[in-house]
Order: sequence, then structure tokens, then C-alpha cells
Amino acid sequence: MDEQEQRPEHGPLAGFTVGVTAARRADELGALLRRRGAAVLHAPALRIVPLSDDGELLAATKEIVHQAPDVVVATTAIGFRGWVEAADGWGLGEDLLARLRDVRILARGPKVKGAVRAAGLTEEWSPSSESMAEVLDRLMEEGVDGLRVAVQLHGEPLPGFVEALRAGGAEVVGVPVYRWMPPEDLGPVDRLLEATVSRGLDALTFTSAPAAASLLSRAEERGLLPEVLAALGHDVLPACVGPVTALPLQARGIDTVQPERFRLGPLVQLLCRELPARARSLPIAGHRVEIRGHAVLVDGELRPVPPAGMALLRALSRRPGWVVARAELLRALPGAGRDEHAVETAMARLRAALGTPKLIQTVVKRGYRLALDPAAGSKYADG
Repeated sequence: MDEQEQRPEHGPLAGFTVGVTAARRADELGALLRRRGAAVLHAPALRIVPLSDDGELLAATKEIVHQAPDVVVATTAIGFRGWVEAADGWGLGEDLLARLRDVRILARGPKVKGAVRAAGLTEEWSPSSESMAEVLDRLMEEGVDGLRVAVQLHGEPLPGFVEALRAGGAEVVGVPVYRWMPPEDLGPVDRLLEATVSRGLDALTFTSAPAAASLLSRAEERGLLPEVLAALGHDVLPACVGPVTALPLQARGIDTVQPERFRLGPLVQLLCRELPARARSLPIAGHRVEIRGHAVLVDGELRPVPPAGMALLRALSRRPGWVVARAELLRALPGAGRDEHAVETAMARLRAALGTPKLIQTVVKRGYRLALDPAAGSKYADG
């Protein structure tokens, strides 16, 4: 077996760290990212609370009782049950169910279908995939022009769902069975903000506008907003599942990347293209070296590198082939203090992690430099 065959396989996101702000479907998004090799830092930027005593839900319920929609989209089992229970509490339960018996009901998945049937109703159709995207596809294929569609909104509705229906000519009545609130435990969000500011993340994902707004609000409360915006504007890639989700970031002047289809799968595929394309790739000592967030690819082989080593490598790569003084490298080390011996220790560990010591040359009494291939010297001479 040759060396190429012995190399472990790694996904396109290996060596990158991705932040996840979602409250709902975070497990699904995290699994998709990890499957492609990413390290994931999850901090729900909001929590979802029921609206059983809320005026918005009462108003939407009265509107539906007064004028039945053509279609009802039920998105979550707990939300649908909560809606019926809230209507009962207002004395509108029987009227609501009577209206819904004559309406086409689309249930997002088996659990939702069970809740619909428990209320004495029958769904017209339910996708086995439990995908709101599939529900949207079915509605758009059938045509919604002129229809009145009631959508039971859940904590983080699929971005673009309501917009797509309206663009297709439907009148959409939102049924808000939840409200977005800041998380009860702010610790994970604070750690996510700190990782953003310190560039410990390579990308930060958003699947709802409220989550994006909530994260920025917390950053402002902590006095970190300018630093967070600077990170998102240059070093940490903000990836939104759709244009509606991106609005709070765009309002702060932050450009985002978005997939063409507003779904989690395409969002992850987008990161699989964008992050490797942003990585620094250099020809060093006869090897192809690609510098990622917390790891390095040496001739395609993944080499995890400690944080101090990554800090040194990034400092060297800003001026490839040029000597970087120990004092400057010391300043690049996180919390290193004033002892230049810390540079030597971190450099030894970096070389060991890279597995190819000749990638970095020691220049006696001056510092260190990347052993940039001579043919590439002119291209990178200006750093």
C-alpha cells in the first residue's frame, strides 16, 4: 500500500471551526458539518417560548375562525397542540376545529400528523422527510396563486418559506405559536462571541433573523459589538441560510454568503466551497501547505496544530519567505508574556505537528521564516 492510500480521509471542512447559532435543528446542522470534518461550536442565540396567552396568537386564531384559509401548514406537533389548547382556553376551540375540518392541512412530518389527528382532523399530505422544504415544493408545484395559506410558525421558520408563498401569489396568515427570547444561559453565547472576536471560528452560521439579531444584541450589551463586526467583516465568514436571515447583519454593514436554495444542506455545501477557497495555500520546501483554522494540510494530509503553533504559522505566512523576528512572533502568541523562550517552545511543537521540520527555517540571531520555494518567491515577495 503506497503513502497516498495510507493517508486518512478527511472532509472538505477538516481543520475548520464553525459556529452554530440555531436553537431548532441545531443537531441536524451540527451533524452535517461534523460529517464533513468541521469542529462545531454551538450556542443557541435564542430560546423559544409558547404564546398561549399572547395577543398575536389570539388575533390570528380569530382571523382564521372568521375567514377560513384554503390551506393550513402545520409545522410542529407541540406547536399545533398548543394552538388548539390556547384556542380552547379562549373559548374558540370548537370554532377553530370546525373551520379546520374543511381546510386542506399539510403536516410537516409524522409527529405533526399525529397531533393533527389527535385533534380530530385529517391531514391531506405529509412528507416522510419531515422537511419544510418538501412542503414548500409541493405547494409551489400545485400553485398557490390566489390561495389563502395559514402557516403555523415555529421557533425558526425555514427562511424564504413565507416569502416564496407570497411571491407565488398567496395570501399568508402567520400563526405565531412561539416567541423568540434570549437564552436563559448566556454562557454559551458569550463563549461564541469570544471565539468570534479571537478568530477561533472560521465561519458563523445563522438560520434565522431573530438569532442573528439576538447575537448582535448580546455583543452590544457586552461592549463587543465593534470587535464582532470587525471579525465578521474580515476573518470569520458569516453564512446565512437565506436573505431574510441576513437582514440584521446587512443592517450593520456585514456582507454574508447565502446558498441559492434556502436549506441546511445547501448552506453546508456552500461552506465546503467557501472555507477551503479562503485558506492560504503556499509552496514550501517542495510541499504544498494549506493553512486552515486549527489544522494544516501538508500535501493533502491533515495535520492538527495547537493554537500557539497556528498563531506562529499565520504570522510567518503573512510574509512568506521573509524572516520574522522572535519579538514579533512573541506578540503573535496568545498570552505568551515577554519570554522569547515561549516562541522556541511553540515553534518546536509546531514543527513536530507539521511532521516536516524543514518547512520552517531558523535564521540564527534573527528569527524564523517559511522555506518558500524559490520559484514562488517573486509572487509572494510583497507578503
